[in-house]
Amino acid sequence: FKTPADNRTDYIKRLIGLPDDTIQFINGDLYINEQKTKREPTIINEKIRCGNFLLETNTYIETLPNGFEHIVAYKKKGSLQNSKIFSVPDNHYFLLGDNRDCSKDSRYLDSVGYVNNLNLVGEARLIFFSNDSNISSLLKFWNLSKSFRLERLFKKL
Repeated sequence: FKTPADNRTDYIKRLIGLPDDTIQFINGDLYINEQKTKREPTIINEKIRCGNFLLETNTYIETLPNGFEHIVAYKKKGSLQNSKIFSVPDNHYFLLGDNRDCSKDSRYLDSVGYVNNLNLVGEARLIFFSNDSNISSLLKFWNLSKSFRLERLFKKL
């Protein structure tokens, strides 16, 4: 989707809430329309880059009310525990990042907020290219062997 703030920056997030849905975090659990979302722990507990920091995470398989499963990561320490109730307005959607504690998404009403249906672009299906910009820039092509994430090249989502 294009961010509502400028209508041109592309974001890729997971669609969590439809018009008239309510979204809330209670004691670290995601609730959609007052129903606790099922979340099963995985054995994957990797560090995830968040800006210049590496976060230790707990990873879960989350099941949305429609039965769709996906993997989400929460910080081990200091994860978002409680939020206000978000009520999704007509013709808008609520989107969350899968790295829940390092994602600028619909929870940030001043910068992303509820996404108008006109801002939706499409569904992400493939990681085309992945470079760790904290290691090196694409402009420094001589360092690509250190920063290029070959294991993510053309990975299906």
